[in-house]
Amino acid sequence: MLEHGGALREAAQRYGIPLENWLDLSTGINPLPWQGAPPAWAAWTRLPEADDGLAEAAQACYGAPHALPVAGSQAAIQALPLLREPCRVGILTPAYAEHAHAWRRAGHHVTPLAADQLDAAADFDVLVLGNPNNPTGQTFAPATLLGWHDRLARRGGWLVVDEAFSDATPEASLAAVSNRPGLIVLRSLGKFFGLAGARVGFVLAEAALLHRLAEPLGPWCIAGPARAIAKQALSDRDWQVATRARLRDDSTRLADLLTRHGLPPGGACALFQWVETPAAQHRHAALAQTGILTRLFAQPASLRFGLPETPAQWQRLEFALSNLDNATLRRLG
Repeated sequence: MLEHGGALREAAQRYGIPLENWLDLSTGINPLPWQGAPPAWAAWTRLPEADDGLAEAAQACYGAPHALPVAGSQAAIQALPLLREPCRVGILTPAYAEHAHAWRRAGHHVTPLAADQLDAAADFDVLVLGNPNNPTGQTFAPATLLGWHDRLARRGGWLVVDEAFSDATPEASLAAVSNRPGLIVLRSLGKFFGLAGARVGFVLAEAALLHRLAEPLGPWCIAGPARAIAKQALSDRDWQVATRARLRDDSTRLADLLTRHGLPPGGACALFQWVETPAAQHRHAALAQTGILTRLFAQPASLRFGLPETPAQWQRLEFALSNLDNATLRRLG
């Protein structure tokens, strides 16, 4: 099992702090999620129907020619490697670990790539990266991505771009050109919309590939109520515009707060800040002892901080960071 953010029950047991007393900053999920009308009761009693307008709502929201709804982008991450014979796969690192895990499990040869090695795309059959990348927040210009895609596609290769954190910066998305052969874009309702529990995501690609991908996923891979909620959220343009502005402001506020306390971020997006520090494990444990959960990474040693939700949570984080500063000064003194 790979580690992920949001493991609150495990943290509560480990540190002896009741579940309800935690401030979870480990996931990068929007703490103020989209909220709308609950689905009609029929959504619970009827089998989901593929022609309910969900795919069309995603196409309109993302500006994509085609969209396949899936049970979270995780479902696509696990299924895509099954559509190719074993081949050479380059994956940006550090990254969401499920990508490399899925390709290796399917028998592919996976090579981790640093950001400055991605120009070697022509050496691989598949190139996988996040834009913005998780956890570093690094972004890549559409022109750069399309240059890599062109080199791959000429040899029948794929460029897989995980855009799970891209809703706050739609101008950087490749959704509009995702029908190009060999280009696969993954989107999720779990981060920007804050609907991680709904398990709804989308694959944007050419129609023929989406047809191939749909077969191993099977019918009814998304529950009816989740489909109804997702369709509403994707259609709420006013909420999306307001949320983009709020997230940008909150992310800047978080960066300033961390910098003031000796943790200047080395990467970020609108939903999180990433801090590379040799003391990552110590800082993670010290914050956890106060009931604040961050996402710890071993390679490189770093922490990812999601956004607090309420004024009280912002104050709680600042108080905890101040106490860490004071403890450090006492040790040095």
